[in-house]
Amino acid sequence: MPLDKKYEVFRAEVREFALKELAPHVNRFESSGEFPVELLPRLAAHGYLGVPYPKNMGGAGLDYVSYAIVAEEISRVWGAMGLTVCAHISLGTFPIYRFATEPVRRRLVPKLASGEVLGAFGLTEPNAGSDAAGTETTVRKTADGYVLNGTKRFITNAEYAQTVIVAATHDWSLGAKGISCFLVEKGTPGYTVGAREHKLGLLASNTVELVFEDCRIALENLLGEEYKGFAIFMETLDGGRISIGAHGVGLAQGALDAVIERARTHPTRSQLFSKVLADMAMRIYAARLMVYDAARLKDAGIRNDQECASAKLYGSEVATWAAGEAIRVIGDRALVSGHPAERIFRDTKLSEIGEGTSEIMRLIIAKEVLKGN
Repeated sequence: MPLDKKYEVFRAEVREFALKELAPHVNRFESSGEFPVELLPRLAAHGYLGVPYPKNMGGAGLDYVSYAIVAEEISRVWGAMGLTVCAHISLGTFPIYRFATEPVRRRLVPKLASGEVLGAFGLTEPNAGSDAAGTETTVRKTADGYVLNGTKRFITNAEYAQTVIVAATHDWSLGAKGISCFLVEKGTPGYTVGAREHKLGLLASNTVELVFEDCRIALENLLGEEYKGFAIFMETLDGGRISIGAHGVGLAQGALDAVIERARTHPTRSQLFSKVLADMAMRIYAARLMVYDAARLKDAGIRNDQECASAKLYGSEVATWAAGEAIRVIGDRALVSGHPAERIFRDTKLSEIGEGTSEIMRLIIAKEVLKGN
């Protein structure tokens, strides 16, 4: 299933950008753990922060296959920046583009898709992650709006985001049927950014706690309909899983790049090395095809839960496996801080957890398989 030539031309453009504009800064930001906010205008200038959104809404006017290519090639060079892009496009922008009222959509999507501002998505909580229906953040309706109370954790981009999408429940006893989704903008009274998370990998990706204390938002900040929030963030995560699958493919390809570089400086003809190299290339190829297939279905407007879950699951698990193989082949040099394989090894694990753990992906796939038979 080869890609059209236009996609390969586009890939070459993104690859060149990542190598020239991002690669020289990776070790500096990964060592400090600071968010590379100064580099975001460079991505924005190329349209990489709004790839799948229409040009009249500030985006690049491309498709999800192109988006997957951007996620892959940036993650291949720098996992943390790849995650920043994915979280902004899939989680921070899509719900507003898809579910906001038209005035809110027209006001905010052009700013988000053009990269003028950054977006975030607040779903995970101290006691609600894989069990998204267990959301404990509450919402109370008033005459002129809504009041939010609760805490979110592990929220990507949020410290620097102008907007955050928040899931909250009207009634805990209703489970998934009691949840609505809301748009909260930076500076809203009662909304504060809490502590930064200190993570295993993706050190230059901003991950923080969010706190809502009698946070009052306007009626127009409801996304979609009341009590329909669970369906909204399920649809949001469905598309997001394509990008996380691509993120995993990029990390895996980065691990393969490190192995190839090692072979160039230390040539070997051992059968073991050839087997590892072949297995890495084969599995990455398979994962890439899964991601592109899911992206094509998304572009065709076809609901594809199984394909998205498969792309995310396989892409993330191939990334973790490939990173381990790279460490094994390269040896002790790959254990030194600053080596690409060492960083990738730490960065891959989140792909198996974020936007649905591997266990949840398997549940989704199994459910869809049974549904179709």
